[in-house]
Amino acid sequence: MAPLRFGLAATDQYDAVAEFADEYDAVPLAGRVRVLAMITLGPLITGYAAVAAVLALVTAAASKAHFSTAGVLSSAMPGWLAAHQVPLRIEGHDLGALPLLPSIAAVVLLARTASGAAQRLDLYTPAQAGQVVLAITGGHAAFGLALGLLCAGGPATVDPLAAFYYPALLAAAASVAGVARHGGLLELALERVDEVAMRGLRVGVLAVVVLLAAGALALTLGLVTSVPTVRDIFARNASGFGSGLGMLLLSVGYLPNGVIAGTSFVAGSGFAMGEISVAPLDFAGGPVPGLPLLAALPESPAVWWPVLLVLPVAVGVLVGRLLRDVATEPVARLRAVAVATGVVALSFVILAGSAGGPLGGGRFDPVDLRAASLSLALVAWVGLVGAAVAWFGGGWAALDGPSGLLDDAEPDGEAQPEDPEARPEDPEPGGEEPAPAEEGDSPDLADKID
Repeated sequence: MAPLRFGLAATDQYDAVAEFADEYDAVPLAGRVRVLAMITLGPLITGYAAVAAVLALVTAAASKAHFSTAGVLSSAMPGWLAAHQVPLRIEGHDLGALPLLPSIAAVVLLARTASGAAQRLDLYTPAQAGQVVLAITGGHAAFGLALGLLCAGGPATVDPLAAFYYPALLAAAASVAGVARHGGLLELALERVDEVAMRGLRVGVLAVVVLLAAGALALTLGLVTSVPTVRDIFARNASGFGSGLGMLLLSVGYLPNGVIAGTSFVAGSGFAMGEISVAPLDFAGGPVPGLPLLAALPESPAVWWPVLLVLPVAVGVLVGRLLRDVATEPVARLRAVAVATGVVALSFVILAGSAGGPLGGGRFDPVDLRAASLSLALVAWVGLVGAAVAWFGGGWAALDGPSGLLDDAEPDGEAQPEDPEARPEDPEPGGEEPAPAEEGDSPDLADKID
């Protein structure tokens, strides 16, 4: 059965809601409770077990580490919190620049869990979908708070309030995305967005993906050209197979952070790690931590770096070309570009803010991806360039149309309607107007009178 459409008339919508509510009520109460309990506990157990398994693998592979089940399970508590972006405090040093790959995996797991629950419960209204969102969000908030309180007094501690709302926000966003289609949330949003804004949203998401691809390209280029440095870091800092495996897994976990840093670099704003600053027009180098992923950082500036600014400009051109035919009115095209630019700016403010943070103090603290300047730079490269391309590259509305649209123009050869108030033409010179017909005379007889 198709999801509920919110564009129906009031009576039809009431009947549809009643029908869907009857189908939802047809699911036994015990079945609904069981499904809600599974989606509450399932992701928690799966995520905690995954963190514990990674820690157990690294500990068992390390040559000088002592493996114990209790130690692995206790270490998994701050590990699970870090996977949900909860800032840690390790022996008095703040750690907020956390790897994003575990957080992405958690979001995917929660979204798939919420989507599966929506299908099993036959959810068709936002109110019904709210039960799934509330179950997942409440479970993560409570579990995070409990772990935050249990970590008190240990080597790694967290703020209990942060342990409460960081997992809750992550779970809420993921579960809403999971139930959006089956719970009627997507249809409800589409009813309130016109075609111009919807095109802008889609093109904005595409621009975010392309910009991240540009950042990944910059990161890959840095790693490929620094293969000897990567080998040297492994040789100096990995004393055995277990240490090397841990460094490799840590580098993989920080790959999304590196991609976002690469995007900030090609956009011109760059990034910083304490005293180190890397940007196309500004560079301050120095020694870096012994993480293989950081081998991509350059040792000295290059004169060709400003050429990389062509990449975000090309994204702006792409946005403008994709939106140049969204409407015949230039102002409407600019509105679509503004929506796409807003999506790009907001996305990278969130991504750059999440990828950075404190790094334990010292010379490499903090990791700053310059979220504000990155957002402003992308507004300039994507928004202004896209607006210029959409303004001058699209069609122009007819100025004589009542609404300014080309469709309002009169097609050639179409007969104009006759004005009923138009005055009759004057008679020819020397002619006489026909006499009006007398009352009772037929029209035909009056027409025959000379």
